[in-house]
Amino acid sequence: MRRNKKKAEEHVNHERWLITYADLITLLLVFFIIMYAMSKVDVSKYDVLASALQHQFKQAETFLPKNNGIAGKMSNTNSNQDQKQTDQMDQKNDKDKAEHEKKEKELQEFKNKIDTYISEHQLDALINVADTKRGIAITLDDVFLFNSGQAVLKPPAFDILNKLATLLPGLKNKVSIEGHTDSVPVATGSVFRDNWGLSSERALNVLRYLTQKNNLNPTQFVATGYADTVPKTDNDTAENRSKNRRVEIIILR
Repeated sequence: MRRNKKKAEEHVNHERWLITYADLITLLLVFFIIMYAMSKVDVSKYDVLASALQHQFKQAETFLPKNNGIAGKMSNTNSNQDQKQTDQMDQKNDKDKAEHEKKEKELQEFKNKIDTYISEHQLDALINVADTKRGIAITLDDVFLFNSGQAVLKPPAFDILNKLATLLPGLKNKVSIEGHTDSVPVATGSVFRDNWGLSSERALNVLRYLTQKNNLNPTQFVATGYADTVPKTDNDTAENRSKNRRVEIIILR
């Protein structure tokens, strides 16, 4: 006889996950207990250690004088170096300022002496003195210095040049001697090729007189000819052209 009886279904346990969960909780608990034990400080031992270190570092034999650590020592060293550099820069600036003020005072005294000389000798119409950005500029009319189209100094110019020669040695400033002409070309048959040659030779002759006749230091001077490239005014009238013909002696600032 065939048995059609069905096998009884096996019982399924749905609470097995609790075992794994309980194991995980137990492991976490053990982990935190260990961490707590490792981090716990023995306060009494810590106080003893701190007291001993503090006492030791207060001794005269300490390698860290005045309670300065290595970082503090380096910081103090850098700070001292910065302060030293700042002091040196301040000293240099003060020295430069004092030197500048001294030179400015010398230039003003020089200008005052030249002004006095011009006034006493009634040379206002032929010589002009001005305090410019470049320095003290002494402008000499070409009629006072040279004959027309020539570069040989005339005797009336000697006195003023000699006066300048007595004042310049007290100055360490460079002196620029600059020749200027009007726009009229040089005359046919002139020894000069053009106004460049004329203006340059006039400046050079003033320089030679100051250095050779008065024994001034040649390294203090420079001579330049500008022809008609730096006019004081337009070259449209005879009066204006006469203003452009000049020699300027500039005690450079």
